[in-house]
Amino acid sequence: MSIRVENLVKRFGSFTAVDNVSFTVEPGHLVALLGPSGSGKSTILRMIAGLELPDEGHVYITNELATQQPAQKRNVGFVFQHYALFKHMTVFENVAFGLRVRKRRPSEVRERVMQLLKLVQLEGFARRYPSQLSGGQRQRVALARALAPEPKVLLLDEPFGALDSQVRIELREWIRRLHDEMHVTSIFVTHDQEEALEISDTLVVLNKGKVEQVGSPQEVYEHPASSFVMGFIGPVNLLHGGVLDQMRAGPNGDAGSNNGSDTGMIRPTEITILKSADGDPPTGEPGLGGRLDRIRYLGSLIKLEILLPDAQRLQVHLSRDKFKELELHRGDWVSLAPRNLRVFSDDYSI
Repeated sequence: MSIRVENLVKRFGSFTAVDNVSFTVEPGHLVALLGPSGSGKSTILRMIAGLELPDEGHVYITNELATQQPAQKRNVGFVFQHYALFKHMTVFENVAFGLRVRKRRPSEVRERVMQLLKLVQLEGFARRYPSQLSGGQRQRVALARALAPEPKVLLLDEPFGALDSQVRIELREWIRRLHDEMHVTSIFVTHDQEEALEISDTLVVLNKGKVEQVGSPQEVYEHPASSFVMGFIGPVNLLHGGVLDQMRAGPNGDAGSNNGSDTGMIRPTEITILKSADGDPPTGEPGLGGRLDRIRYLGSLIKLEILLPDAQRLQVHLSRDKFKELELHRGDWVSLAPRNLRVFSDDYSI
C-alpha cells in the first residue's frame, strides 16, 4: 500500500501552510515528516487523511486518487498526540469502536480486539478505563484502536509529544519493532530529530511549508542538502569570518575560498581536539586554538565548550573514554581541527 503526494498546496487566508509538496511512501515503509513548528507537517498529514482538503495538488493511496474522497472512505488509521480516547469506554470498547461502526460480528470483534491488545502488550487491561492507564499505555490503546479496522495506511501525528522523555524513548523503540512485524505503510509526524532518525526508513525534512530534503536518515544526516537541514538535524557549530578561515586551514577543512557570506557548519562530534603539550596557547598549528572553558558530563558523552580568541564558543563532544585519554581539564589550552567541515552559501535560519 503506497502513498503518493503530488504538488500539495494549502492556504489559510493569505498564509501558505503547505507550498507545492511532493513525496512518495513506498509500500510497508515508515516515513517521518520532520520539521519545526509551522513547517506544515501536520497539515500535510491531515490532507492525506482527508481531514483537510488541499487547495491544489493530489493524494494517491495505493495508486488510487483519494484527493476528493471523504476521510471515512480512505481506510486510514490516525493516531493523535493527545490519545483522543473515549473516557467513558473501557480499553476493550475503545479498541472495538471502529469495528462496531463497521458492523463486524461480535465474535470477530472480540477476536480482533484481544489480538491487538496482545500485540500492544495490554492484554490484561481490557476492562480498565483510560483514566486508570499511564500516558504510554493510553497511546498504545490509541494505536491499537487505529489498527483495529486494518487500515491501508497508518498516520501518526506527534504521537509521543505529550509523554515524558523516558517513555518517549521506550515507545519509539517499541513502535519501530511493531512496524517491522506488521509492515503497515506509515507516516509519522515529529519535530524531534532523534526520534525521526531512529524510527524512520525515509525522512521528509520540511521548512516553512516546503520540502528541504528527502532521503534515508543516514543520507540526510551525512549529506545535508542545505544549511537548514544541517542545522536542524543534530547539534552544530556555526563558523563565520576569520574562525571559518582558520578551520578551513586545518588538514580536513579545506572547503574553498570564502566569499564573505559563507556559513561554515561542523558537528561537535566531528572536531579533533588536542591538548597543548606545554600548557601555553597553541601557535603555528593548523586549525584553531582555544581554551577549555566548560565540561559537562552526560554519562557516556562529555560535552566541552571551547572559548576562542575572538570570544566565540565552540562545542566539542567526546566519548568518556576519549576524554579520559586526553586528560583534559578546565582552563587547558587546546588545538582544534575539523574532520568534516561543511560550507553553505545559502542563508541559515531555523
